Amino acid sequence: MELAVTPREKFGKAVAQTRKAGLIPAEVYGKGLQNLHISISAKDFKKVFKEAGRNTLITLAAGGEKYSTLVHDVQKDYLTDEVIHVDFYRVRMDEKIKAKVPLEFAGDAIGVKEKGGILNISMHEIEIESLPANLPRRLSVDLKPLDDINKSVYVKDIRVPIGVKVLVDPNTAVATVKAPVEEKIEEVPVDVSAVKVESEEKKAERDVEKTQKGEKPAEAEKQAKPAQK
Repeated sequence: MELAVTPREKFGKAVAQTRKAGLIPAEVYGKGLQNLHISISAKDFKKVFKEAGRNTLITLAAGGEKYSTLVHDVQKDYLTDEVIHVDFYRVRMDEKIKAKVPLEFAGDAIGVKEKGGILNISMHEIEIESLPANLPRRLSVDLKPLDDINKSVYVKDIRVPIGVKVLVDPNTAVATVKAPVEEKIEEVPVDVSAVKVESEEKKAERDVEKTQKGEKPAEAEKQAKPAQK
């Protein structure tokens, strides 16, 4: 993976002109190395970053110099989601580095397919250590061993390439087949007293309205009505 870059001399608010020209301002830094201020084509970066991600070496070509790097940070505009700045970390090919590698799940979990279980994935990436040249783009997790409820696949079950060290407890569960959750419908008791109080309140409101209109309340009408023989 290689990207052509150019030295950058515009900083601060002046980088707006750089972005308008279809370029992304970026920085290259590394342990014991002087920072480099560069610009990269937005179109080329999107294409390379989509394939490489954060754990694949990207060679930055600046004139006659080439630098082996990893994408360390990508800043995006929160409104347009366009990339507005990139930080590259320059690596030494003879020094091991730590990186988080995405996990790719393959195969069918029989415990889900045939026994009605629910697949619960607890890890989507894993931290590893290796020389830059040995960094895997992703690690595959086989779900076929999950043939029953409460079965799990652990970190120790993941196959890693030679020269790659996993920095996570090997007994950590990566994926588990859980038993289906039964929905319980709770019957909420009806508070009859609340209904009674509400009806009495409405009756009182009607009596007040009648009084204001010069009419007799219902209770007064009842008392004033002569008894029928």
